[in-house]
Amino acid sequence: MATHWTLGGDANDPHLLAAFWAAALGYVPEPGYDEPDGASIVDPDGAGPAIGWLRVPETKAAKNRLHVDIRVAGEPPWDMAERERLIRAKVDALVDLGAIRIREEQYDGVLGHVVMHDPEGNEFCVA
Repeated sequence: MATHWTLGGDANDPHLLAAFWAAALGYVPEPGYDEPDGASIVDPDGAGPAIGWLRVPETKAAKNRLHVDIRVAGEPPWDMAERERLIRAKVDALVDLGAIRIREEQYDGVLGHVVMHDPEGNEFCVA
C-alpha cells in the first residue's frame, strides 16, 4: 500500500490558491480544516493527494522546482485533435479563473502542453 501524502506550498493568500486549484482539479475544501493562515483541498473521491498552502510574508521569487501538471487528455493512446481540443478548453477555463497563459510547447508540430502561471505566479502545465 502506498503512503498517503500531501503536497504543501507557500502562499501570500492561501485561500485564493486553494479556491483556484480546487476549481482547476475538481477538488473540494478539506473538511474540518479552517485556518486563517492556511488552506487545504482534497480529492472528493479520495484518490488524489491533499494539497495545502500556508501563508508566508515573502512573494514568489524564482522558478518552481516542483509543479503540477494537469493531464486533461487522460492516458495514451490519444486522438491528437481531441487531446488538443481538451487542452485548449482547460487552458481557457483556467484563464477565466485567474491563471496566465505563458507559452505553448509543440512536439513534431503537435501541441504537447501549455505552460501557465496560477494567480500567485506558480508555474504549471496543462497537457
